[in-house]
Amino acid sequence: MGRDLKPYIEDQKLVAAVADGSQQAFAKIVKKYEMMIAKVAIGMLGNKADADDVGQETFIRFYRSVGQFKGDSSLGTYLSRITINLSLNELKKRKSKRWLSFEDKFNSHPKTEDAFKQSDTAELVNKALEKLESEFRSVIVLRLMQGFSTKETAQILELPLGTVLSRLSRAQEKLRVIILDLEK
Repeated sequence: MGRDLKPYIEDQKLVAAVADGSQQAFAKIVKKYEMMIAKVAIGMLGNKADADDVGQETFIRFYRSVGQFKGDSSLGTYLSRITINLSLNELKKRKSKRWLSFEDKFNSHPKTEDAFKQSDTAELVNKALEKLESEFRSVIVLRLMQGFSTKETAQILELPLGTVLSRLSRAQEKLRVIILDLEK
């Protein structure tokens, strides 16, 4: 059991060092969590440029409010919550401006037929996610794409477990319908 607590204890030490002004500890936190935060932001926003902005803002917010982190949840859960909130704010801005981004989500050029199929599938899933309401998208991104447990997803989204489960079920059904419609 002590082995499971090791990353948590290490994170607590890093957070305490950041609170004491350690830039090196902050850099370690950024390095440890930047990929996870990027995946959550891209999953929520579907636009790499906006996701990059949200990722940077996540770490800025964390740094500015490091004293507010009490350790009630893991650091990853706490940072994911900040990312989700910032992503939801960005989605609200987009909705109010009726602004849509058509930026190419895949900068790489696949070389094989399998790579083309993977790219097409990923693009289809991303398009479907963009059409999904944010309350459902956040559950899909955290639970299915990022692999958080149902309990962790509930903590991050500050929702009851039952709500997460029902949203997950409804989101999967909505995604299925959206994907079928997009494939026509």
